[in-house]
Formats: sequence, structure tokens, C-alpha cells
Amino acid sequence: QVQLVESGGGLVQPGGSLRLSCVASGSIFRINAASWYRQAPGKERELVAALTTGGSTNYAGFVKGRFTISKDNAKNTVYLQMDNLKPEDTAVYYCKGRIQRAASWSSNDYWGQGTQVAVSS
Repeated sequence: QVQLVESGGGLVQPGGSLRLSCVASGSIFRINAASWYRQAPGKERELVAALTTGGSTNYAGFVKGRFTISKDNAKNTVYLQMDNLKPEDTAVYYCKGRIQRAASWSSNDYWGQGTQVAVSS
């Protein structure tokens, strides 16, 4: 019954900012790790940012210094703060969460449905 729902996408001008949210619902103990992917038309899905169980972060080279991934366990929410957006950032952005469910010893990966980000003037 775990579900991830992304929000915060939309149309923004180059140089603008957006904050994407990914809210997990259901019988959840915690989000152990999370990541954001994106997929542009005609291109493969690519990793944008990752947050490990230990709290470290990793970013793709094309977003370093511009994007920040974070997590709020109390709200079961993962964020992607995107600053200085560029037209090439246009894509559908997907949240993936490694979630430990309540009363479970193990964690499983769940995907959100995606949210569209368009950067254009």
C-alpha cells in the first residue's frame, strides 16, 4: 500500500527555481534512501541525485551546484531543490524511494508517477 506522489513541477523560465516534492504514504517505517531520476523525450532515464541511508549525497555532473536533494523523515517526504534551471533540464522527473514498511525487516524500492518540468522562455 506504499505510494509515492511527486509534485512541484511546471513551467519555469531559464534561471528560475523549482522545488519538487515526493510524499510517501501508506504503512511506512521510514524512507531509507531516495533518488531522483529524469527522462527527456528521446533519451534514456538518468540519475539526477541520490541520498543514501547514511545521509550522503551524490549528484550527476550536469546538476552539481544547482540541485539539492534532501529528506524529511517526519513528513515522509523527499525534496529536490532545483536552482538556475536550464532548458536542458526539461524532462519528466521521477522519485524513487527505498522504503522500509512498518513491521518489516526489509526495504523495497518504489517509484512515483513523475512530474513534468519544462524550462523555457
